Amino acid sequence: MSSFFRFSQLLLMSFLALGILLISTLWHYKKIVIIGFCFLFLALGIWRYQTVEGRMEESELTKYNNPPRGISLTGVVVEEPDIRENNLKLVLEIPELKSKILVTTARYPEYQYGDRLKVTGLLERPSSFPDFNYQGYLQKDSIYSLINYPEIELIEKNQGNFIFAKILKFKNKLRESINQNLSPPQSSILAALILGDKRQISAEWNEKLNYAGVRHITAVSGLHVAILTSILMSFLLGLGFWRKQAFYFAIILITLFIVMTGLQPSAIRAGIMGGFFLLAQYLGRMNVSSRLIVFAGALMLVQNPLLLRLDVGFQLSFLAMLGIIYLTPLFQNLFRKNPTPAQLKNVLMMTFSAQIFTLPILIYNFGYFSVVAPLTNILILPLLPFIMAFGFLFAIAGMIFQPLGWFLSLPSWLLLTYLTKIIDYFSSFSFSAVLLEISWIWLLITYLILTFLLWHFNEKHKLKILKY
Repeated sequence: MSSFFRFSQLLLMSFLALGILLISTLWHYKKIVIIGFCFLFLALGIWRYQTVEGRMEESELTKYNNPPRGISLTGVVVEEPDIRENNLKLVLEIPELKSKILVTTARYPEYQYGDRLKVTGLLERPSSFPDFNYQGYLQKDSIYSLINYPEIELIEKNQGNFIFAKILKFKNKLRESINQNLSPPQSSILAALILGDKRQISAEWNEKLNYAGVRHITAVSGLHVAILTSILMSFLLGLGFWRKQAFYFAIILITLFIVMTGLQPSAIRAGIMGGFFLLAQYLGRMNVSSRLIVFAGALMLVQNPLLLRLDVGFQLSFLAMLGIIYLTPLFQNLFRKNPTPAQLKNVLMMTFSAQIFTLPILIYNFGYFSVVAPLTNILILPLLPFIMAFGFLFAIAGMIFQPLGWFLSLPSWLLLTYLTKIIDYFSSFSFSAVLLEISWIWLLITYLILTFLLWHFNEKHKLKILKY
């Protein structure tokens, strides 16, 4: 509510007082106490959101936005540089002002994580565009100012976290090994799959991935991790692992994947969601998995409440997991007599469950709907565990001994060539994707319909159980 409306301090205190009053005076009425706690947490949620949002107004650095002359600032690169085709984006932390800025500079010379830089240029407030809230996108990461193409002076290197620097160095070596043994688009797609590095994918191939309805496999988001989690569990159980063994192995692999992405915040958040889902499976309590997901989401929003409205990745993480929890049983009931092998059927059902629940958000934010997505996902998703496993194997081998890496890359090349041919073929049809623009009202209606259908199915299922 606080993401959309501004609440006065008087109204905030009224919610808080009402909550405390209901809890303290009518404590022997359970339902009234629950309503009291709702008002109490509503007040606390509004207060937390306003506190975080107020950081921008209190930031010392924003006072220097849009000055008549340039400004010189000294800071440390605190995130992995975002290397684009024609430029380089750096996030600098300015210790004296306890603030971060986004610096866009030329592609070369390259700068690394941990470099201390002196930048001189015009400090600007981020702009918002008609179809993209760029200011909000940066604000959720506590970035309120940017400098485009400043003068840069390298002061010293290796000023960042030692462990994180080693992780990024290892990631760069894996990336180099992939690029040495594969050529685009196979190399860029594999780098996105196992390193979360989708920046090397060309604009042409990004469009093909969109039209084919498989862009989600290259984006580090909740949808990506949800699908990866479901594939891993089904794959491990299919190999004969016990559920307990599969759980521990899947947790290790998900953690490794998050580390390989360079500990991107979106990957960490998606990994937490996936970890809670795996925990529910491990405990054999899928009926409480939705509570675990809500609890995980609440903890993340306490830490950063701006994510709820401004971070599409957070929305995808949350909805993808809920889709798997609530829609997969429906598919299992509908296709229980289907002769498809059980493990493959589980992967596809969980994947489509996640996609259906995230589809309205994807259309709302990106404005397209892939008609061929169901078929392309069936043809591609079962191969992802093998592509990722062979990819990790040859990338690590290539770091040690390049000829061995080349030899072991052949299975990956074969699988990735199949994947790219499928994407290339199905994205070439004129009807592959339909461009759509929907308002938030249709978004709300869509999720209300989904909720009603799920409720109706659950009630019907309960009646069937009682009947027998």
